[in-house]
Amino acid sequence: MQLHISPSLRHVTFSPGKGVRESIKVKLWPRLVSYRMVFYVLLLTTFLLRFVFVLTAMDTIDGETECSSLGCIGKKFGPQLLGRRSESTKVLDEIYRVLEDDHIQEVPGNQEVPKTLEEFVSEMKTYKSDIKIFASRLKSMITLMEQKTRAAKIQEYLYRHVASSSIPKQLHCLALRLAHEHSVNVAARRPLPDPERVPSLVDPSYHHFVLASDNVLAASAVAASLVANARRPDRVVLHLITDRKTHAPMHAWFALHPLAPAVVEVRPLHRFDWLAKGRVPVLEAMEKDEKVRARFRGGSSAIIADGADERPVVVAAKLQALSPKYNSVMNHIRINLPELFPSLDKVVFLDDDIIIQADLSRLWDIDLHGKVNGAVETCRGGDKFVMTKRLKNYLNFSHPLISEKFDPDECAWAYGMNVFDLEAWRRTNISQTYHHWLNKNLESELSLWQLGTLPPGLIAFHGNVHVIDPYWHMLGLGYQENTSVSNARRAAVVHFNGRAKPWLDIAFPQLKPLWAKYVNFSDKFIKTCNIRAS
Repeated sequence: MQLHISPSLRHVTFSPGKGVRESIKVKLWPRLVSYRMVFYVLLLTTFLLRFVFVLTAMDTIDGETECSSLGCIGKKFGPQLLGRRSESTKVLDEIYRVLEDDHIQEVPGNQEVPKTLEEFVSEMKTYKSDIKIFASRLKSMITLMEQKTRAAKIQEYLYRHVASSSIPKQLHCLALRLAHEHSVNVAARRPLPDPERVPSLVDPSYHHFVLASDNVLAASAVAASLVANARRPDRVVLHLITDRKTHAPMHAWFALHPLAPAVVEVRPLHRFDWLAKGRVPVLEAMEKDEKVRARFRGGSSAIIADGADERPVVVAAKLQALSPKYNSVMNHIRINLPELFPSLDKVVFLDDDIIIQADLSRLWDIDLHGKVNGAVETCRGGDKFVMTKRLKNYLNFSHPLISEKFDPDECAWAYGMNVFDLEAWRRTNISQTYHHWLNKNLESELSLWQLGTLPPGLIAFHGNVHVIDPYWHMLGLGYQENTSVSNARRAAVVHFNGRAKPWLDIAFPQLKPLWAKYVNFSDKFIKTCNIRAS
C-alpha cells in the first residue's frame, strides 16, 4: 500500500499496491487560503514593517522617545476615534480664548511689542513661551498693527480732504486768464446765445439741461460730452448757472469755444429775476449753516482729535462734511428750479463732476408716473461706498424727528443726473419742505445729518421719486480704484462723486481718461495753465 500527501496538505491518497489502478483520495480540509493570498499577506507585512521602522527612526531623530511610532499614531488618532478632543484642538481653543479676552487690549508704548512677524517668531523661539503668553503677545502685536493702520488711513483721508478742498493752481490760473480775456477781447463778451436763438431758452419743445458750477474746466467737459453724444445737438439747450465771481471767465470760455448747433447760456445767479426779488430761504439757510459748522466742528484738526475711537470711514465722512461744495449755492440751488425756469415743464439737472457718454434725449420719453424726480436707486449693488446706501446711511435715526417719520431701510437715490418734472413739482411743497428741514438741522446743531444737500433732498422728495434704470447714472468713480472701466464705458452717465475728482492729481489714473477725452489739452488756455491729461 502506498500513501501520497499533496503539497497543500489538503488531500491524502491511498493505493492498495503496485500495479493496482484503483486508489482512495481523502480530503482532509476545505481550501481556505490560496498561494496568492499568502503571497499578498507576506508582501503587506513586509511593507508595514518597513513603515514602522521609518516612523521609529523619525521619532528617534526628533528626540520623541517617550512613545513608539505606533504609540504616537494611536495617541494622535485614538481620541478622534473615541470621540475625544485632541491636544491640538485644546491648543487652538486656548489661543482663541486669549485672543477674545477683552482684558488684553492695551499695547505698551515701549519697544517690547514685536513689530513684525519675524520678531514675533524669534521671540517665541528664544523664550520658549507657553501657549497663553504666545497668544497674548500675538494679540498685542496685532493690536499695534491695527493702530498703525488706522492712523495711516486717517492721515490718508486728511490729505485727500486737503487736496480736494483746495483750488489747484491750474484751475485758478484758468479762471484768471479767462477773466482777463473777457475784459480785453470783444469776442469773449459776445452774447450767449446768439440773439436769434434766444427764444429756444424758454421753448419747452427743446431738451433743456441745467448745470450749476463755479468750475470752468469741469463745466466745459460736461458740456462737451453732452453735445458730442447728442443725436440732435440742435435740440439741446444748456442752461449754465454760476456765481458772480465765475461769470466772466465762464462766459469767456463758452463764447470762445462755441458748441453749435447746441444752445448755451451762461447766467449768474444774481441775474435771475426771482432771486433778485428778496431774501431766498436757501441762501439764508446757507449763511446760518456756515456759522453753525464753524462753531460745531472746529476744523479738520478737531475732527481728527475727536475721532480717536471712531472708524476711519466715519472720520472721513466728517472731513467730507467740511468740503466747501456742501456750503456752495451751486449745490443748493437745484431745489429752486421751478422758480428759476418758470416757462419750462421738464429739465435734466447735471452735476459738474459727471461725463455723458450717450444720447440723453430718451430721458424725455420716460414716464415718471406723476412723480417729480427721476433718479437711480443706490441700494442695489455690492459697492459699499455708493450702491449700498439707504436712508440710515444719511440720516441720524437716533434722533426722534427722523425715526418717527422715516424708515431706515428705505432705499436712497442719487443726485447728479436727475430728470425733474417741473410742472408736477409746482403742484407740491417740496421746496418748502427742503427749507423747513434745513432749518431743523441747523436748530439741532447738525444732529439730523452732516453732509450737505442729499439728506434734505431725500426728505423733501420723499414719495416723489420715480426709479429709472441704473444704465443712466453710474456713481462712485471718485471713491474707489476697483471701479470696472469696462462697466463705466457702458453707462450713459458716469459720476466722479467722491474726493478723487478727475481734474485733481488724486484722480484714479485708469478712470481719468473717461473725463480727459472731452478736454482739449492743446487749447491755448489749457496749455498756458499747464493742465495736463495725466
